[in-house]
Amino acid sequence: MATLGFYGGVGSVTGANFMLDTGKLAVLIDCGLVQGDKFAKQQNAEPFTYNPADIDVLLVTHAHADHIGRIPKLVRDGFVGKIYSTAPTRELAAIMLDDAVGIMEMEARRDGTTPIYNEADIDTALGLWQGVGYHEPVDIGDGITATFTDAGHILGSAMVQIERNGKKLVCTGDVGNDPQPLLSPPEVPKDYDYLIMESVYGDRTHEEVAERTALLQQHIEHTIAVKGTLIIPAFSLERTQAMLFEINNLVEQEIIPPIKTFLDSPLAIRVTDVYRHSLEYLKPAVQEQINEGDDIFAFEGLSFTESVKESREIARFGGPKIIIAGSGMSHGGRIRTHEKQFLGETTTTVLLVGYQTVGSVGRLLQDGAKHVTIDGDDVRVKAKIARIRGYSGHADRDQLLNLVYRSDANPKQIFVTMGEEKSSLHLVQRLRDYLGMPAMAPAENQEIEIDF
Repeated sequence: MATLGFYGGVGSVTGANFMLDTGKLAVLIDCGLVQGDKFAKQQNAEPFTYNPADIDVLLVTHAHADHIGRIPKLVRDGFVGKIYSTAPTRELAAIMLDDAVGIMEMEARRDGTTPIYNEADIDTALGLWQGVGYHEPVDIGDGITATFTDAGHILGSAMVQIERNGKKLVCTGDVGNDPQPLLSPPEVPKDYDYLIMESVYGDRTHEEVAERTALLQQHIEHTIAVKGTLIIPAFSLERTQAMLFEINNLVEQEIIPPIKTFLDSPLAIRVTDVYRHSLEYLKPAVQEQINEGDDIFAFEGLSFTESVKESREIARFGGPKIIIAGSGMSHGGRIRTHEKQFLGETTTTVLLVGYQTVGSVGRLLQDGAKHVTIDGDDVRVKAKIARIRGYSGHADRDQLLNLVYRSDANPKQIFVTMGEEKSSLHLVQRLRDYLGMPAMAPAENQEIEIDF
């Protein structure tokens, strides 16, 4: 027997933090930040429900902050075990955590608070961290092996398959939306006894996958026609690279004329460099395009703006332009400066291409707010707010159901997590009604005994 503990990522999209405890070995899956509302900072600073010193192994599904963002705090609070992920996840995590601690230190100076960790804690975590390949079993102790398979969500993202005594537990992490511009489809897990699955879009579908490139083209053409500004708040990891790839193809295939495009994110620039040398993790068609000589992250009109000075000068460019900057939900980063500058102009389009969590500026814009507060300033919204749901990095309701259906598994229990409550509960009901599966949405800090 073993116990599953759900210490984050339940009732909410963010803060993934699950534990498998066999009595001899305590295995943590992900240790992410809670993001998106005014209480998040306080929640992230609170002590863990468990004693970090008691954790033997941490398995990491991918490098988004809501899955890795509290790992250095785990170390600071006593964790000295081993950390495993795919190699790209480890490399990307080093970049993402370095960026996060810089933001925390800046906020601490402004607010008179204390960061939840520092660079030394990150270095310690990376010293405990080992990168492995897909399908490479790792012996983690107590007769348990862990294997990572492609989740198709971001570069190096993985589902974690944990096996012991002929029993298998799978945690999907975040499941990719198929098809993705850059990545292969998610691999379907097989023959599991227990499944921990995400449910970000557990109650809806992505209607625009087939036409997403055409919709992007239309927004760019409109921006050119009105000599306006197209602002794309994009996560520095994956969504930005997908946008660059799509615009690259539109320009180089002469579907649209070259347009001045600013990638205004030092973090995204660093992440893009990892993509450049991780070709084997991209889908075969993209690898072939690169091998034929196309630099998929470079096209006429594209500029990388790393310094603050360069970022400020973007506003002086008077012609039509695209600004891609983080964060994807407009709750931090340089995108907020551009939104303050351009939201009041009718020739501006803000294009939302990812999930917008409750409480974020992005969610307020998505919901039609006519005024938003950005860095303490009241900003009037005259810009057009548009969405392309087909660029979501997450599988939708039907894809999640299909992932379970195609597994041919007969699970003892499916645990639906990593979604807002209504999304998780909707998916639970679908799994029960359509597939006859035993599904439930755990409560925060709930501990459940399983036969493992």
